[in-house]
Amino acid sequence: MSDDTRLDQHPGADPWAPAPPAPRVPDYVQRPDPGLEAYAGEFLDGLDSIPTYRPTVGCIIPAYNEAETIAGVLDSLLQQTRLPDVIHLVVNNTTDESVEIASHYAGPHTRMTPSGEQHTVIYVHDIGKNPEKKVGALNYGYSLVEHMDYLLGVDGDTTPEPDAIEHLVNEIASDDRIGGISAVYSIDDSALDSWWEKFLIAGQRAQFSAFNMQNLLKGRNMAVLGGQFSIFSTQALRDVMRDSHQRTPWVSDSEVEDSLLSLQIKSAGYLTKISARARAHVGGMTTLRSLDAQQVKWNFGAIDLMWPGQRGDTRGQPFHPNLRLRWFEHMSMVQNMTTRFLFMVLLAWSLMFDAFVFSPLWLIPPLAAVWLNVRVAHSMAFRNKRDYLFALLVVPAEAYMFTRMGHFVRAWYKFFSRQQTDNWAAQAKAERGKGIAWIYPFVIALVIYALLLAGWQLGPLDAAAKSDILYVGWRVLGVLTVLQTAWMIIKASKRYRGYKA
Repeated sequence: MSDDTRLDQHPGADPWAPAPPAPRVPDYVQRPDPGLEAYAGEFLDGLDSIPTYRPTVGCIIPAYNEAETIAGVLDSLLQQTRLPDVIHLVVNNTTDESVEIASHYAGPHTRMTPSGEQHTVIYVHDIGKNPEKKVGALNYGYSLVEHMDYLLGVDGDTTPEPDAIEHLVNEIASDDRIGGISAVYSIDDSALDSWWEKFLIAGQRAQFSAFNMQNLLKGRNMAVLGGQFSIFSTQALRDVMRDSHQRTPWVSDSEVEDSLLSLQIKSAGYLTKISARARAHVGGMTTLRSLDAQQVKWNFGAIDLMWPGQRGDTRGQPFHPNLRLRWFEHMSMVQNMTTRFLFMVLLAWSLMFDAFVFSPLWLIPPLAAVWLNVRVAHSMAFRNKRDYLFALLVVPAEAYMFTRMGHFVRAWYKFFSRQQTDNWAAQAKAERGKGIAWIYPFVIALVIYALLLAGWQLGPLDAAAKSDILYVGWRVLGVLTVLQTAWMIIKASKRYRGYKA
């Protein structure tokens, strides 16, 4: 067959036969109307130009004496890639210039963002003396935005990353089962002066990072939607009020109003999550007094929610899913206190009895702790050299652990002694540099330690009894330490799956 054989013919057909005529279109088949095609194009272009539904977001900022930080908070909100539709600053019980500073921001604001021009309005409310403090300010703000889709709660000292609101809105709008989402919190340590402040903030950064990563790795389920920077579905808040027979979403029954609301949202059938991408920088505590007051308030409130039975108007829910991590944290703290105090006592007794024998195996637990702390530091999105030094030098991390033990003991003592203390007022007092309650646990621990040493040296025990006590004591400590070290190694070996705390 020649090269010019027709390629559109069937095999075996005559290659020189003429091509068949084109099929004839019947008259009843309508040909495309050019005018209709043009209209269809215009119609589709019109559909594309119709804006999609944009959820509404009302931002609430409860503020108490935030003159030093409120301008930075409002600036960070106005620089967001997704502006809130409205921002209500609710100033309460203030004695500083918070209202005057915030008043310069009041009014409408317009900003060009990557998604187009956006608008928001800032309102400044000074509600004066408010007996319910932050809870009252939050509920006042809720009454102003309850008609919107979402409520964004922001503390008066929290500055979010520029894309934080955009991520929160996208995440909560993607799943109707979500009742609230918390941002990933860190503490900005760039403007610290003394080494003491740097030490305390480094400890708080490590504490926040470890807590965040625990929640991220547990399906991003968040036990506490912290009031620092969290977004809530207003429908979920309405369901909480209905199910709990409350007139407002937040109630003053608990020392930790955000923990209680998180439990109620979970009980109403919603999910409580931590964001994978939204980040915010919260205010840290730069003195032992203020840190103690904050941590005691948090621990006391958590104990109040964890403890079985009825205490005041708060029903203990020990088996609530959101409290499992809290129980684990408290049991871990008890173990940390036991192993450290027992080691210090046994070491002193052994030295006094001339029975001290060093073993290289003792280096394994601190090395495991350093490995875990380094991994925690490396998981931070905004890590720096101070975070690594805090983990590698051992002493800073241990010193911070001892301060946390003091907070833990004080919180449980206050709970069991049924002290009627306003922990919000105590924290405010501590932040003003007043109060010495933070030192009590350490003084008591030193007194007990001194009595144990004196009793060992001057007591009636003979050499055989002392030898038996040391024999049993070191072996009990060994078992506890092995279990604790194994758990640290397991935690340090976990994959973080790309998450950053």
